[in-house]
Amino acid sequence: MTMHLSERRVIHLTPPQILMAVFGFFIVLGTFFLKLPFASTETVSWLDAFFTATSAMTVTGLVTVDTGTAYTLVGQIVILLLIQIGGLGIMSFAVLIYIMLGRKIGISERLLIQQALNQTSVGGIIQLVKSLMVFSLVMEGIAVVFLAFRWVPEYGVAKGLYYSLFHSISAFNNAGFALWPDGLNRFVSDPIINSVISMLFILGGIGFTVLIDLKKSKTFKELTLHSKLMIVGTIVINAVAFILILLFEYNNTATLGKLSVAGKIWGAYFQAVSPRTAGFNSVDIGSMEEPSIFFMIFLMFIGAGSASTGGGIKLTTFLAMVLSVITFLKGRDNIIIFRKTLPLLIIIKALAITVISFLFIFAAVMALELTQDLDFLPILFEVVSAFGTVGLSMGITAKLTFFGKIVIIFIMFLGKIGPLTLAFAFAKKENSKIRYPKEDILTG
Repeated sequence: MTMHLSERRVIHLTPPQILMAVFGFFIVLGTFFLKLPFASTETVSWLDAFFTATSAMTVTGLVTVDTGTAYTLVGQIVILLLIQIGGLGIMSFAVLIYIMLGRKIGISERLLIQQALNQTSVGGIIQLVKSLMVFSLVMEGIAVVFLAFRWVPEYGVAKGLYYSLFHSISAFNNAGFALWPDGLNRFVSDPIINSVISMLFILGGIGFTVLIDLKKSKTFKELTLHSKLMIVGTIVINAVAFILILLFEYNNTATLGKLSVAGKIWGAYFQAVSPRTAGFNSVDIGSMEEPSIFFMIFLMFIGAGSASTGGGIKLTTFLAMVLSVITFLKGRDNIIIFRKTLPLLIIIKALAITVISFLFIFAAVMALELTQDLDFLPILFEVVSAFGTVGLSMGITAKLTFFGKIVIIFIMFLGKIGPLTLAFAFAKKENSKIRYPKEDILTG
């Protein structure tokens, strides 16, 4: 058999592989822009620039250098653009460009958008993207106005508007980037800052499909099962988190102890709703009580909603696992919620996401435990924060070694694209028509 040198091997990439490649491309591009001489006020290493670009693109918020002082206005705008692109989705911007150019969006592009937005079908994808873009820009614009009322009198028109714009985009996209070294600690008792910022990241974290469903439905009964679970689950878990954080930190003089009753309520509320999505902090995380830290790790692992700007295993994944346990304990065969039955495939997917996520977190924590001279709890907190693309830290990010930063970079990337996307990118699908006899094993 003869071989021709002119023959070329065509590489066909799957949607998960394309998604990973595009994310990687923008991270590298962002790294180069952040290394430009006029993008920083001090010498920022290639690794720190790469870390920052990854954190911004994955809307995490972990930083090895202070955003407000280490980067110039140009560098901060680069970070802001990466946050907006990473939060709303690369494919969403691609659709917008296609529409502006008058080009037709084919089935392959729709499949890629479906993968990027974590949707179950390609039906209505383009309309979802259009609604997503409009809603995002409107909400960010409204938030800028409200924040400007607070910050323009304090910082002046130009700086006040810029700070309002930066934190509106960072909050809605659940990025957690702030222009102050201590985050939002100085505004712990401020009702305007607390309410506007938290409203943004809760809306961004609940998922765009839920927001669109709320717009279309007149009553709660008309909502999809996904929307019902997200709304009820978000309210319940935020209420429980608020009560626990308030109880744990009420007398802690390093966090809420010295504040007024109103300040304690605002501080507990903000720090209760932030860990699942945003990564903003209004108190010093490293000074919080260990029960609070441990509970926040749990919240960060759960994460936000599907098709949202947040990370984690997703709230509906967690709820599917909880419902399956309740169903088992009740001795039922079917998982029924809101008069709907959850398919077995959903439970298997939820189990796969949870197990794969746990294994990656376990491996990352083990790697950092072996290589970093740091305590276990801050390491665990850092890894789960990176995986949930949260961005909260107990103050160890800048202390990580070269290897430690690489580990966190990978976990941030994994948390953004999702563990199943990574698995599907390298796994080969097997379709077998052979069926084998069933046999039980002993469990428990």
